[in-house]
Amino acid sequence: MNLKTVRAYHLKLNFQEFYRMDDPILARDFFRKWYFWATHSKLNPMIEAAKTMKRHLDGIIHYFENGATNGFLEAINGTIQSLKRSARGYRNPDNFIAMIYLRCGKLEFNLPT
Repeated sequence: MNLKTVRAYHLKLNFQEFYRMDDPILARDFFRKWYFWATHSKLNPMIEAAKTMKRHLDGIIHYFENGATNGFLEAINGTIQSLKRSARGYRNPDNFIAMIYLRCGKLEFNLPT
């Protein structure tokens, strides 16, 4: 019998409704009820996941307030990490910062052609 798997799957399916909410207050209330269900499920991985989400709940609720995610910041961080790897090190931090500005700053050099 896969009763634990079924319980975990129901928790997952139910949590997907969380991201269909429009109102931050309703989303917080929904999360509170889901959190109670998840922490009383006797499934350690789900309990750990629920506790992790509770620690980050304010950031998650901000998604409902302004619709913004941290995807843009993650993209910039990926660009910076790529820049760091491609150079295999910089002589000093100032050179590294200058390269970050050149790569990520979207600077326009109106040079004569």
